[in-house]
Amino acid sequence: MLVNGKKMLQEAKANHYAIPACNYIDSDSARAFLKVAEKENRPLILAYAQKHQGILFLEEAASIGNYFAKKATVPVVLHLDHGEDIDFIAKAIQLGFNSVMIDASSESFEENIRLTREVVALSHAFDIPVEAELGHVGANDLVKDLGHTGSIYTDPESVTVFIAQTKVDSLAVSIGTAHGLYKRSPHISFEALSQICQVTDLPLVLHGGSSSGDENLKRCAEGGIAKINIYTDFVDAAFQALKEWPAFKDWIEVKKKGQSAMEAVLSHYYAVFGTPKYPRR
Repeated sequence: MLVNGKKMLQEAKANHYAIPACNYIDSDSARAFLKVAEKENRPLILAYAQKHQGILFLEEAASIGNYFAKKATVPVVLHLDHGEDIDFIAKAIQLGFNSVMIDASSESFEENIRLTREVVALSHAFDIPVEAELGHVGANDLVKDLGHTGSIYTDPESVTVFIAQTKVDSLAVSIGTAHGLYKRSPHISFEALSQICQVTDLPLVLHGGSSSGDENLKRCAEGGIAKINIYTDFVDAAFQALKEWPAFKDWIEVKKKGQSAMEAVLSHYYAVFGTPKYPRR
């Protein structure tokens, strides 16, 4: 069932667990995520990133996402991840995405506020919650062509000003993660997370969750992060599984093997994040 994500994240924040936001790039990945969510009876955030429009057009992503979300027997949010401009976000809303992110984190603080306010005004008119990013989650040295690669930590003192002026519904913070795979687990600033939680009750979001370390992610979920984005771990698991190519007899087996690998990753992270079964007992 397609549900509004605002309440979902508020409950996660209040009860110290996180919801996985799984970036899908085709029907196979979306199907894998829904299969696990329904098998384990847990909520899910299906996410599509604007930067993936070269792999999957927005219209295709909306069709796939709406199909799986609406037929699901568990709560599902269809989320636009890392929206870069208001026109793309407006089109996503028109096509059925019921949660959006505006990522203006590489802009100045003032410009981030201005752009975020525009998206909030547009989205709230349709009762659609908005995520923004303060600070900047960059890419580590194994990731190429993601533009701005350096991470800028979120300043706790700027959080209250940003939230007051934008009226966002959730906030992605930068506390030590980066997009992509790591050579070793990153150093997460739990002190910074604690300081941010002291100045706001807003649900917080962690980007760059892949390969950040189970203990790190568990502590993040328990410490105030309500949504953790995962992408690279899914596609890497599928790729590693495909190294068994000579053992496959045809393309259908290859697809099934990749889906199975992604399913195992999501099941693992549900346990790490403490995501409860639905309805929560």
